[in-house]
Amino acid sequence: MNEQRLRRHFETAAIHAGQEPDAVTGAVVPPIHQSSTFKQDGVGGLRGGYEYSRSANPTRTALEENLAAIEGGGRALAFASGLAAEDCLLRTVLKPGDHLLIPNDAYGGTFRLVAKVVERWGVEWSVADTTDPASVRAALRPETKLVWVETPSNPLLGITDIAVVADLTRTAGARLVVDNTFASPYLQQPLALGADVVVYSTTKYLGGHSDVVGGALVTSDTGLGEELAFHQNAMGAIAGPFDSWLVMRGIKTLAVRMDRHGQNAGRIAEALTAHPKVLQVYYPGLPAHPGHETAAKQMRGFGGMVSFRVAGGEAAAVEVCNRTRLFTLAESLGGVESLIEHPGRMTHASVAGSALEVPGDLVRLSVGIEAVDDLLDDLTRALG
Repeated sequence: MNEQRLRRHFETAAIHAGQEPDAVTGAVVPPIHQSSTFKQDGVGGLRGGYEYSRSANPTRTALEENLAAIEGGGRALAFASGLAAEDCLLRTVLKPGDHLLIPNDAYGGTFRLVAKVVERWGVEWSVADTTDPASVRAALRPETKLVWVETPSNPLLGITDIAVVADLTRTAGARLVVDNTFASPYLQQPLALGADVVVYSTTKYLGGHSDVVGGALVTSDTGLGEELAFHQNAMGAIAGPFDSWLVMRGIKTLAVRMDRHGQNAGRIAEALTAHPKVLQVYYPGLPAHPGHETAAKQMRGFGGMVSFRVAGGEAAAVEVCNRTRLFTLAESLGGVESLIEHPGRMTHASVAGSALEVPGDLVRLSVGIEAVDDLLDDLTRALG
């Protein structure tokens, strides 16, 4: 009974779910099963259900069990990248003539996949401000099959009330998917709030060390989970065993890392708000943020991502990115080290000219777990 109670806590599940000591050696860390195929005991006599690593691999299975446990879902699937996970989801649930609703603030890669690839399959799509339930309600159509939400969103840190949008989506007969990459399952549990599917780039906070690329889908819908698993195998963009092992290693420290990311980001957001060369700060932990109350309601903390607009326009924003020393100029996010980027020219270049275009004077920070005073000194010097 005590063991069952302990395993309900996130931090315990993150370390133990799917991580039983190896049955043969007793190794406390699950081994990397770096094998493409598995010996069968006679034709069709599979050991543990394993035959070929595209279909299933013990290391990937361990990661998927771990992801399902920490997300509170019934089924998790691990992919080669976040976009591979998104691609599998979209091709599983949509068909020509269906309608997809996406947010007006979203990852540039998601927009590119929808606008340049999914549209060619005959899927219609449109944009709504998902932070405004009225905007979502107005954008829903009879043929809408999927509503896509990022919260916090990338890169403007918008907050969507997941439970409210889930009710709207359910009433319309559509499914709700939440990209929870910025929050991580430690800070936010979309399935418990009514989402049908959660999508991750495990490259980010779940991996946490900027040394692996991966993605994941998690759902509580048994039937949908089976459909996704079928398409994952049929399409083949699976996470390899070593990549799966790296993500599992990262998840073990996710809780303590996210606490530190959030503490540092809060301090930095407050400092930027007071800086004379900063026009606006986007961080849901700030009381002035329009989504602050919703974030406080549905999140354990406010996360490690901060965006801000720089006085002087785009050239000034680019110069700030070029002048930092501790904040490394690089794409991606969620690692232990702090990163800085210019979304308009980097991660969100694909949305230029669209309804998702980001301001040219915007800078995005992925705040790491270094000493926050050092990070503040670096930003202060870069801002001049």
